[in-house]
Amino acid sequence: MSELQEFNQAAEDVKNLNTTPGDNDLLELYSLYKQATVGDCNTDKPGFLDFKGKAKWEAWNNRKGMSNADAQGAYITKVKALIAAVGLKS
Repeated sequence: MSELQEFNQAAEDVKNLNTTPGDNDLLELYSLYKQATVGDCNTDKPGFLDFKGKAKWEAWNNRKGMSNADAQGAYITKVKALIAAVGLKS
């Protein structure tokens, strides 16, 4: 399986975890996914009162400079760790 196929499979698997990951795990997954698929953050920082949007933007922006391939690899590793911890729905 190529890394792109493995990445796409991980993106599907994360939707079928037995439990929803915690906020920090979700932010990590989000930022790695965005870095892998879009690249460096290319949007304006959300407003002061948009706490969720701001947290997501900051998590993604902190990945600036990470290559798409590195982000894909890190995403796959993170999803595998979550699957090992909580399992997938049958």
